[in-house]
Parts: sequence; structure tokens; C-alpha cells
Amino acid sequence: MSQIPEFSLRADEEFIELFKLLKVEGLCADGAEAKHVIAEGMVTVNGEVETRKRKKLLAGDLVSYQGKQVQVVAAA
Repeated sequence: MSQIPEFSLRADEEFIELFKLLKVEGLCADGAEAKHVIAEGMVTVNGEVETRKRKKLLAGDLVSYQGKQVQVVAAA
């Protein structure tokens, strides 16, 4: 079973916005593409379709897009 990739929040961050996570993790080429796929209902957060581009992702949230997943984790 493969490990789900993790995105670590920085120590000074409580959250990251959904479109920024897709961009930073390379799931989308840029912010515009990220916003588009979110608006089209192609992204899920914790198993639910999410259409809010600026949805605040907290530690523990699981984002899925095109068969790829990223787990948000707290800063170490």
C-alpha cells in the first residue's frame, strides 16, 4: 500500500487555501487552472466535492484530484 503524500503547514500557518495547495503540490500548473478545476467540482476534500477555491484546509484534511491525494499535516 502506498503512502499518501503529505503537505506540511509552516509553523506560522493555521491553514492553506485549497487552490494554493493544488498549485504548490503540482497537481495543477497554476492558480488559474486550480481555481477552474475546483469550480468544476473536480476536487474533493475529505471525500466531499469542494467548489470553494479559498476553502481553508487544516491539518488532517485529505485532498483528492485526478486520482492523486495529498494529506495536510501540522508543522513538525
